[in-house]
Amino acid sequence: MASLKDRIASDLKEAMKARDQMRLDTLRSALSGFTYKRSETGQDLTENDELEVVRRLVKQRGDSLAEFEKAGRAELAAKERAEREILLAYLPQQKSEIEVREIVQSVLAELPSDARNQGAVMKVVMPQLKGLADGNLVRKVVEQELGGR
Repeated sequence: MASLKDRIASDLKEAMKARDQMRLDTLRSALSGFTYKRSETGQDLTENDELEVVRRLVKQRGDSLAEFEKAGRAELAAKERAEREILLAYLPQQKSEIEVREIVQSVLAELPSDARNQGAVMKVVMPQLKGLADGNLVRKVVEQELGGR
């Protein structure tokens, strides 16, 4: 099986042939992220390292998207949304809000009543959902579940 970096490099070549500038720029930023991470750590990247780089890029796009929408910059928000969608295709399938809610509810059922606060719940839930769900979604679900109790 090809590594994530190899898949992105191959897709970059396809984007060049298709003259798809948005995809080309987005994939170049991912490859640049891999190079930066490799020079930072001084060693070859593992598959998990590569996934972490892509997750960070997706999160950056999501944060920028929220800021641009808040500022009423629709054209910039659209660009960030498109780049985020391109990058999401390289990550494992993300859990839905319903699946996240089920995990949060099962954790809440196991926690003693005095330990049911947002920090304690997040501390148990996040390792289970690392890379499988957006942290902001998890936080929102935890807040809702704690508020509803």
